[in-house]
Amino acid sequence: MASIYLDYNATTPVAEAVCRVVDFALHHLWGNPSSGHALGSAAKEYLETARRLVSGLLNAQPGEIIFTSGGTESNNMVLQGVCQAVADRGRHIVTSQIEHPSVLNPCARLADTGWTVSYASVDERGAVSPDEIRRLLRSDTVLISVMLANNETGVIQPLQDIAAMAREENILVHTDAAQAVGKIAVDVTELGVDYLTVAGHKLYAPKGIGALFRRKGAPFHRILYGAGQENGCRPGTEPVPLAVGLGEACRIAAADLETEARRQKMLTEEFFSRLSAICPAVVRHGRPDETLPNTLSVSFPGVDARELLAQCPQIMASTGAACHEKSEGVSHVLEAMGMDEETARGTVRFSMGRDTTGSDVSDAARALKTALKAVGH
Repeated sequence: MASIYLDYNATTPVAEAVCRVVDFALHHLWGNPSSGHALGSAAKEYLETARRLVSGLLNAQPGEIIFTSGGTESNNMVLQGVCQAVADRGRHIVTSQIEHPSVLNPCARLADTGWTVSYASVDERGAVSPDEIRRLLRSDTVLISVMLANNETGVIQPLQDIAAMAREENILVHTDAAQAVGKIAVDVTELGVDYLTVAGHKLYAPKGIGALFRRKGAPFHRILYGAGQENGCRPGTEPVPLAVGLGEACRIAAADLETEARRQKMLTEEFFSRLSAICPAVVRHGRPDETLPNTLSVSFPGVDARELLAQCPQIMASTGAACHEKSEGVSHVLEAMGMDEETARGTVRFSMGRDTTGSDVSDAARALKTALKAVGH
């Protein structure tokens, strides 16, 4: 049986159209965008077109988009840079227990340097409650950072409500939207956030490129020092081919976002239906109406997920156990949801993508049926 890739939340292949524009840029747009001659001007023109395409997907202004190397840098730019910019107002941050390490680790670093960080808990569905966020607010709270959609469970967080509450208290809001952009509609105006993270490799652009939305006028302090690129926010000669690739990926996403989301949602629900028929005891994490359309996180009770996937190596998916410093442990997200260790260790995240077909779903279900028998289930 051919390989079946169901790990699009981990990374996506680079779309063919994106490959073409990146190849064009590598060959023809190699000038420095800061140079005043024809080669530089051509590179600059395409760079700004890419910026407009990214901003268009987010309903932002082009000048509010900063190109970065990816989600990790974007998150660090906010948590380190913005905190420096507003330190005189207070030194308290609120985030959640289920954030990506590129948020949790900068928060831990800030805690080592005199900041206080409060971590909002989540319910058994993996959702952050706005009331829980409100309970954690203090007079010196300057920033709330909560992801838009969780990478492991796909659960979409109530960012609009959190941001509305934050505005009442004059608190800045950042969201790591790496998993959401390109899968669901992400409108920075509707969300009401001040900063938003985009990771190119999650939406069919190359690795090594991302973006940060920074609302016009929102406080900012650079964390890198050099020349004045990206409106003085992120120095370094811009990677024009990568930025052009991200722009094209955003154009593709905007063109058929709702249609593709519906298609992937149908595949996800069909897959869960097949898994339920194979293993009636299967447990689904997160309600279907609250999760990304492409994401299915399930647990097979009494089964070790790593063992299960080892029995069907043609299926590429992720398990609910994570390896850290050579020791295997339960994912911090599943742990925060209050999941017992057996259920967590039996968890597999399947995530669909643009190339996923109905045949992939049916073939994967058949392979898992055989694998479950092999592990004695």
